[in-house]
Amino acid sequence: MTEPRRTPLYDLHVELGGKMVDFADWEMPVQYPLGIMGEHNQCREKAAIFDVSHMAQVELHGEGAAEKLEALCPQAFTTLKPGKCRYGFFTNETGGIMDDLIVSNAGDFIYLVVNASMRDQDIPHMRANLEGIEVREITDRALIAVQGPKAEAVVAAHCPAAAELNFMETTVADIDGVSCRVSRLGYTGEDGYEISIPEADAIRLTRLFLENDDCDVSGLGARDSLRLESGLCLYGNDINGETSPVEGNLTWAMQKRRKEEGGFPGAERIQRELAEGPAKLLVGIKPEGRAPARAGVEVQCLEGNTIGAITSGSFGPTVGGPVAMGYVSKGHGEAGEKVNLIIRGKSQPAEIVKLPFVQQNYKR
Repeated sequence: MTEPRRTPLYDLHVELGGKMVDFADWEMPVQYPLGIMGEHNQCREKAAIFDVSHMAQVELHGEGAAEKLEALCPQAFTTLKPGKCRYGFFTNETGGIMDDLIVSNAGDFIYLVVNASMRDQDIPHMRANLEGIEVREITDRALIAVQGPKAEAVVAAHCPAAAELNFMETTVADIDGVSCRVSRLGYTGEDGYEISIPEADAIRLTRLFLENDDCDVSGLGARDSLRLESGLCLYGNDINGETSPVEGNLTWAMQKRRKEEGGFPGAERIQRELAEGPAKLLVGIKPEGRAPARAGVEVQCLEGNTIGAITSGSFGPTVGGPVAMGYVSKGHGEAGEKVNLIIRGKSQPAEIVKLPFVQQNYKR
């Protein structure tokens, strides 16, 4: 068994009291002394820094990279303008989601960020299928996310160009003498940035941001509750190689041309589900009371029939109660529908709700 890998920020996590856990074969901080609830609120109210260096950063070099990437994803990348980013996903031959990712037009190449747990699948997949394209994994850079309503002030104090970006835009900019890729996006529902930094400068620049009184560190625990309240899927929990983008309620991430033309793996199933509706659908579920409904909890209709299961669930600090997402079968899923959750053998009332649970605060 191999030892978990460490990010360039590992020593800083330990210094700041991070509780380190094995996550996708990386040693990552799940929380700090402030605690998950405090870190969650820090992000919602001010600004929080997350280490996301475990994610794989990849560059695609070569003529026609965007067009060739479209053959693997149901997104339009040939129309993605320089400096713009787009959420996308690889699909497999049966129409399931292989992984989700962020794709950016970096001008003379395509820059992608894919999930840590799927890098060993995604990078060979691209190398095998993007003929004539160099697939270059970037292994000498850290990646941090600065998220929250004060994120712009924290970052722009050292990088004025950051303030000029809108949501889903990217640029290369100088931060205290270091050339970094700064992208205005994130995984919390709040305004903020993901910043790719040369690993030798990662701790120094992170400390620079932390000097701001409105900024503190946050771990994986708060990251999960933040993304869940914001209705954002977690690969491996809410979407996987068997669930389709239509089932996962992700058709908003498929441009009209791609829906109509197809030309990507699994297009036949996905186009059929677009026309006829999927067999199941990912929805928001709000349990009554205070007890969270965790992944795997059975969802029943009021008649007592099983109609689905929870895929993600926790306490939502901003909501002030438990929040969850899960799949329900065709014929169910309208906002306002009452259901029952079977938690430790007992029936707990819940309601299907429209996602997200909290307002998303991106700078459009």
